Amino acid sequence: MKQLLLTSLLSGLSSRTGTCPHPGRVDSLGCVEEPGPAGEEAKGNSLTEDLIRRRAEHNDSELFSLEELSLHQLDIEKIEHIDRWCSKLVILYLQNNLIPRIENLGHLKRLQYLNLALNNIEVIENLEGCESLQKLDLMVNFVGHLSSVDSLRHNIHLRDLCLMGNPCSRFEGYRQYVVAALPQLQCLDGTEISRSERIQASHSLTEVRRRIQEEEKEYLKRRAEQKEAERSKGGEESGGLDGSWSTDISTAVDSLEEKDQDLQEKLRSSEAAMERQEQEFWQKPCAFTPECRLEVHRHLQRKRKAKEKKTEKKEKCRALFGDNGQVLNINEPKLNFHLTEDEENNTVVLDLAVYRHMDTSLIDADVQPTYVRVSIKGKIFQIVLPAEVKPDSSTAQRSQTTGHLLLTMPLAYGEIKGNRTIPHQRRACQSRHIPQLEASESRKNVPERLEVDPSKCSSIDFTNIISQQSSREGRRKTPPSSAASTSEEFEDNPDVPPLVLEFA
Repeated sequence: MKQLLLTSLLSGLSSRTGTCPHPGRVDSLGCVEEPGPAGEEAKGNSLTEDLIRRRAEHNDSELFSLEELSLHQLDIEKIEHIDRWCSKLVILYLQNNLIPRIENLGHLKRLQYLNLALNNIEVIENLEGCESLQKLDLMVNFVGHLSSVDSLRHNIHLRDLCLMGNPCSRFEGYRQYVVAALPQLQCLDGTEISRSERIQASHSLTEVRRRIQEEEKEYLKRRAEQKEAERSKGGEESGGLDGSWSTDISTAVDSLEEKDQDLQEKLRSSEAAMERQEQEFWQKPCAFTPECRLEVHRHLQRKRKAKEKKTEKKEKCRALFGDNGQVLNINEPKLNFHLTEDEENNTVVLDLAVYRHMDTSLIDADVQPTYVRVSIKGKIFQIVLPAEVKPDSSTAQRSQTTGHLLLTMPLAYGEIKGNRTIPHQRRACQSRHIPQLEASESRKNVPERLEVDPSKCSSIDFTNIISQQSSREGRRKTPPSSAASTSEEFEDNPDVPPLVLEFA
């Protein structure tokens, strides 16, 4: 887009020798583009430390180690502080501003690329200290002193120079003079310099220099006349959105609420007249001068301020309540939500699906007895509650996983149920077992032992049916029963175990 606009601009410059329909307006701020942030009227921005640090975010806002800085389209009127704060700059973009002079860049020893296109520069100067400069872009400025390119001889590393769109580029012998004056140059206006072209330019340098000096004198004479004409205008207002039309519009807008029918007609007529003035301003021919570009800048500033003032007056307060005072349901951030009633806890719960990565400091919740209002980054979410709640007892929580906002609001007139536990009552039939239970509880801490006394056994002990002699300690033999009788013919064989039966 920029290349197309520049091509049309250059064709207009080459086809007209005197004046053209606002050439400065075409190339100022990208051809009818709204200007960047500007300060007061007829004044541009100044270079401040805060501005440069904001433009150095890619370098963690550090200035001493900054190597690339972009300050384009900021309506800057003077170069200052850059050589002291950013001494290690390699690339500097200052195109599309209102800079009238090259200055305060001599300490940038590492600077290799400087872009000053689309500014109000008339003389090439103060670049001798930029020892590493390799490319200089001065496209579409107001350089009429072509002999000022001689100051670039000290920049021995300069390889690429662009002066396209300047008044000096229309001088006869312009290219030959620049090629002969700067022997270190390899490319001029995007075209490489051949060896034969350099030799031919050096041979005809004397004649070309004489013609260039004559054209410079004529140009300086025209510039003096143009400056005098601009000075004679003095306080005259340029066409378009001047003060009178702005006053008429603001008056019409102020009175629109009181007398709609009469003032609407006046507003329409004012807008029609303003549109005519706007067309006349852009169609009126003017000289290609820095003053014309500044005039366009002031015009666009007035237009922008009038538009902002008009929109501010027309802007109405956000309607949060109806005509009869009822609360309206509003969902400006367009978030999903769930409003439920918890009957067990007598509360109303609002689950609002706030964006997961949004900072909690950007959320403001306001709980009222009959409605809830949540401000999310300036956008209002408001909903009417089904019952009256207690704002003082309400709580707000934010989920760390989903980011949802959970508002818990207890009901104002509901019965609040407690969560206390009721002790279990023992049955009457269990009263007789109380001593046994207490005894069993007391034995819980006593280690259990294996009972081996046969007299305490209530059942038949089948382990003692056969008595065996064992060498194990702690094993007791079962004594023979006293009621057992033996005959005389009985012989006790130790190898045969006795048969002993015990009955309970």
